[in-house]
Amino acid sequence: MVVIETPVARKRRRFNIEKYLWMFMRGSGVLLVVLIFGHLISNLVVGDGIKAIDFGFVGGKYATPFWQWWDVVMLWLALIHGSNGMRTIVNDYVERERVRKVLVGALFVVAAALIVLGTLVVFTFDPCPAGAAADLLPSFCSAA
Repeated sequence: MVVIETPVARKRRRFNIEKYLWMFMRGSGVLLVVLIFGHLISNLVVGDGIKAIDFGFVGGKYATPFWQWWDVVMLWLALIHGSNGMRTIVNDYVERERVRKVLVGALFVVAAALIVLGTLVVFTFDPCPAGAAADLLPSFCSAA
C-alpha cells in the first residue's frame, strides 16, 4: 500500500527585490551593448565619421523621434544600470547602516536628477529656437 502525504503548506514567499535587480542587470547589460554599438556605428562609422559630428549633426539626429527614443532608452538604462551597480558596491563595502542609507539615497537622487535632465534635453532640443538673434543661430538655421 502506497501512502501519499500531503505537502506541508508552504510559507508565503516574500518579494525578492535583489533577485529582480540581478535579472535587470543582466538584461539591461545585454540591451546596453546593442544600444551603445548601434549609437557608435551610426555616429562614427556611417557617413563621414567623427568629422561630421557637430551641433548640426546632433540637431539633425534629434529631429527624428527614432533617435530621440534610442538615446533616451540608452540614457535611462545606462543610469539605472550604473546606479544599481554602485548601490551593490555600497551595500557590499559600507558597514555602517546610516552611511549606507545616505550613500544609496544620494545615488538615487543623482540618478533621478540626471534621468530627468537628460530626458528634457533630448526631447526639448531645438537647434533653431524661434525669436533668437540671427547672429546667434547656427549656419544651417534660416534667419526668418
